[in-house]
Amino acid sequence: MKNKIILVSGDPNSINSEIIYKSWKKLKKSLKKRIFIVSNAHLLTQQFKKLKFPIKVVEVNNFDQKIKVDSLKVLNVDIAFKNPFKVNKKNSSKFVIDCLNYAHKLALSNNSLGIINCPINKNLLKKQKIGVTEFLAKKCKIRKDTEVMLIYNKKLSVSPVTTHIDLKDVSKKITIPLIVNKVIKINSWYIHNFKKKPKIGILGLNPHNGELRKNSEEKKKIIPAILKLKKLKISIFGPLVTDTIFMNGEDYDVIVGMYHDQVLTPFKTLFKFDAINITLGLKYFRASPDHGTAISLIGKNKANYFSLLNSINFLNNFKNEVC
Repeated sequence: MKNKIILVSGDPNSINSEIIYKSWKKLKKSLKKRIFIVSNAHLLTQQFKKLKFPIKVVEVNNFDQKIKVDSLKVLNVDIAFKNPFKVNKKNSSKFVIDCLNYAHKLALSNNSLGIINCPINKNLLKKQKIGVTEFLAKKCKIRKDTEVMLIYNKKLSVSPVTTHIDLKDVSKKITIPLIVNKVIKINSWYIHNFKKKPKIGILGLNPHNGELRKNSEEKKKIIPAILKLKKLKISIFGPLVTDTIFMNGEDYDVIVGMYHDQVLTPFKTLFKFDAINITLGLKYFRASPDHGTAISLIGKNKANYFSLLNSINFLNNFKNEVC
């Protein structure tokens, strides 16, 4: 039975131990039994001690090992450190990559509902030249660019066609097949999991949609993609103008943009921490809190844990085997 939740502790130099503790305190005992953290038991123990959080950490070897309910079960990954919140970049990078690899392997088992990873500084994956979304897609051996980043809220979700690339590279990265395939995946996910055909708004790339000039990305790529999607009976609208669309976001289930900040910036302004980052197209469910490592808040007991808690509760209620 798939009921275990894998929680990756993520970047050691972060607020992650704080949001893990705060979320843990809000969970029912029956759910705590099913959560396993991929991390380092000694590191977490030292971080909790420094934060003065009264919680017991226990190292386990597998999903079946039984311990007291209120103890955090840690599937151990080695890390060298002196200061628990100032781990050097080399050790942090190796630790994060080893944790993600371990979690990926566990997520492919028959006992796992999926992975939730706490925030990770993208620089720790610099040698990979990708973010966590792309890292796990590569591990799943799925065709490049077929994964989908969906920032989910029940009122409105957003998705960027391109993810963690420089703005100067967006135009050449966008293609008709890329847009079509990602929207198809979003549409199928909503139909399969929520039994509804989503209303999807798709944005142009340029200010005022490039006035729909002949050589604009809107004319050459985005509009042809929309026409193809309409032929597939997908409820798609656009190209919509970016500077006003979020004033009427409630008209859509999903807004698809051409690049990361085009949709994430206004979305986070509207919903703050009331959202989760979901990757569609993997061999398992994967989500993460919709915020970063917030190193300026380390040790201040001011971190907002809602997005992590929402991620855990969403996965707990999620019954789909493959996203």
